[in-house]
Amino acid sequence: MIYFQDENITVRTMSEADPLYFAKEESAQGWTATQPKLEMRLKHMSEGKCISIVAEFNGCPAGYINVYPDCKCGALGGMGYPEIVDFAVLEKFRRKGVGTKLMDIAEQVAAEYSDIVYLGVGLHSGYGSAQRMYVKRGYIPDGSGVWYGDKVCQPYSDCINDDNLNLYFYKKLKRGV
Repeated sequence: MIYFQDENITVRTMSEADPLYFAKEESAQGWTATQPKLEMRLKHMSEGKCISIVAEFNGCPAGYINVYPDCKCGALGGMGYPEIVDFAVLEKFRRKGVGTKLMDIAEQVAAEYSDIVYLGVGLHSGYGSAQRMYVKRGYIPDGSGVWYGDKVCQPYSDCINDDNLNLYFYKKLKRGV
C-alpha cells in the first residue's frame, strides 16, 4: 500500500526485502542490525497486530516506523491506544523530510484507532534528535517516570542507560485527519 508519494519521498507498507536491507545499512553506519526485529514486525503485520511502514527517498529505503493499534505494552499499554514503535531514519537520509513524513503517516494511521497515540524514547544521547522532534511535534511525558524494558524504574534504583531505558510520551490527535 502507498500512503504518500511526491517527487522525492514514497511512504509504503514494509516489504519482505526491507529487513535485510535495513540490517545491512544500519550495520554499515555502526548501528545494531535489526533484521530479526523487523522480520518480527512483518510477522505482526501479517497477523494484524501492527502496521509497518517504510519511507523511500528517491527510490531507496530510507527509514521505517511501526504502529501497534492496540498495544498491550508500555506506559499506556492495554488502554486501547496505539503505540508508535521502532522509528528509524538512516543517517544518509536525515534532514530530507523522511522522518517528518514517516511520523505524519504514523500519526494518521494511529488516528484511525484513537485520539491518543504514545511512544517510548530512549534516554541516552543517541536519541537526542528524536527526543527533540517528539517535543516539537507536541508529545508530552505521560508522567509514569522512567521505564527499563517493560517496567517502571523504582526511584533511586540502579539502571543501565542503554536502548531499554525509556521515557513514554503521548499526544492528543485530531481524528479523521
